[in-house]
Amino acid sequence: MKPRQRSQLIAGFLIIFSVFILIALFLQTAQMIGKSYSGHFLPLSVQEKEISANLRGHVFMLADEIGERNIWLPQKLNAAAVYIEQVWQEQSFAVQRQEYAARGVESANLIIEIPGIAMPDQIIVVGAHYDTVLGSPGANDNGSGVASLLELSRLLAGMKPARTIRFVAFTNEEPPFFLRLDMGSRVYASRSRSRNENIVGMLSLETMGYYSEAPNSQEYPFPFSFFYPHTANFIGFVSNIRSRHLVRLSLAAFRNTTKFPSEGTAAPGWLTGIGWSDHWSFWREGYRAIMVTDTAFFRYDPYHTRKDTPEKIGYDRLARVTKGLAEVVIELANTEKLQ
Repeated sequence: MKPRQRSQLIAGFLIIFSVFILIALFLQTAQMIGKSYSGHFLPLSVQEKEISANLRGHVFMLADEIGERNIWLPQKLNAAAVYIEQVWQEQSFAVQRQEYAARGVESANLIIEIPGIAMPDQIIVVGAHYDTVLGSPGANDNGSGVASLLELSRLLAGMKPARTIRFVAFTNEEPPFFLRLDMGSRVYASRSRSRNENIVGMLSLETMGYYSEAPNSQEYPFPFSFFYPHTANFIGFVSNIRSRHLVRLSLAAFRNTTKFPSEGTAAPGWLTGIGWSDHWSFWREGYRAIMVTDTAFFRYDPYHTRKDTPEKIGYDRLARVTKGLAEVVIELANTEKLQ
């Protein structure tokens, strides 16, 4: 056998081996996260109707009243921060501001927390970014995530969790900050590490508001299409391999309490889309973190365009997801063994 043929043969074996490893990882994940709800979408409860109305109000304020919000429109970016701060103050939270200059523009992460009783030094972070990409009003990306964040804090206010629950509204997630040191969540996670904060789990709420029952409405990057449904009616829970226990606990808590389709994966962080939000910043600091998402542009055509407007959001479905996430956060904050 010639050296070139030998090299090609070895390369072929390596590709086949890598595919089998990926298949094994996905099969292992599927076996360990239970079964998704597959019935019809059920009518909202009285509480869920209230959540839906509140979500609608938040998204319309962020994406319609305020609109595009980023460093090129600093007054709009600040208006969104002020709105989030006011909502949290109305919920009786004291808001902390982590301020820093990004490309010469004053920016701020906003933080509130519910102190833990039994394990206060262990922290669950729930976060969402409130900025938008240039040229988009950002109803789904990420008005939907911020709206869910604001409703989660309202739903959980007054509880006495075992672990501390911290809610953070991050600035500057979108380009030119994406996956860079001045990304708002990167600034926050880096400070948390420098303070030796014991963040035992982080949930990034990212682009959560669009759903469809149409066949073939869901797309995926390779190799996810071999393992997951092609109808865009589910919420996704996504993590890297190191955070697989966290994603499985979260997905199990959601499925045990919430009649809504859900899918989950723990996959290599370098795969397309796996690390594309604020959870990436926490991975960089050695924390376990997951993303909760509708999969963004893999189902939502207006992603990062001027057409990402509030009327496209499925508020009733987002309400059910948000109520389910409240149960997830309660479980993570109180379960005896999180890691």
